[in-house]
Amino acid sequence: MMRKILKPFILISLLMISVNTFSQTKDFAAPEEITTKAKEWVTALNLTDAAKKSAVENVIAVHLTSIRDWHNAHPASTVPDGINPVTGNKLSDLDKQIIADSAIPASVHQSLMDGLNKNLSPEQVETILDKYTIGKIAFTMKGYKAIVTDLTADEEAKILTFLKQAREQAVDYKSMKQISAIFEIYKTKSEQLLNNNGRSWRALYSAYTKKIKDEKAAKAKQ
Repeated sequence: MMRKILKPFILISLLMISVNTFSQTKDFAAPEEITTKAKEWVTALNLTDAAKKSAVENVIAVHLTSIRDWHNAHPASTVPDGINPVTGNKLSDLDKQIIADSAIPASVHQSLMDGLNKNLSPEQVETILDKYTIGKIAFTMKGYKAIVTDLTADEEAKILTFLKQAREQAVDYKSMKQISAIFEIYKTKSEQLLNNNGRSWRALYSAYTKKIKDEKAAKAKQ
């Protein structure tokens, strides 16, 4: 009986150790498609220091490979059926996959951020994080400014803080659906902020969509 209990515990322990060790490996042979992506992202920084360029490429490649391997080893089916404690809705496959992927050791994320901050300026780090999330911060902030035309500087700063939190959390997820879902968490916080400031996000969004429809209809008549 004791052996049956210890066996899964040992397997879990070995998995955690292997992931932690893997995420800290400096000389790592990442898959070609991941290496190519890492090089493309780093090219945007125009680094002149060859050593830093190589180090950053390696940090990104190790992180992307760690995320991929954890994701592949922990499919949504490993999470039992249940409900979302916030909405009460049954967990979707996307919910389950996010839960499974969120269990990746924190050291994987920490190794990425430590490696980036060691070799890059804060602005360059943000550029790489934007590459992970296909520029969602700029796109989302542009949307808020279009919908809330009198957005205050304080509101903009707080929303930007939320979106940066979303971006850094989202880099540890493999698919764009997951990344978008993480951003939705912080977009909800941003919209609640606007509501708390006496605005009605629902009314603002409704007015914006009506404006867009009216503009399209006017163009169609021309």
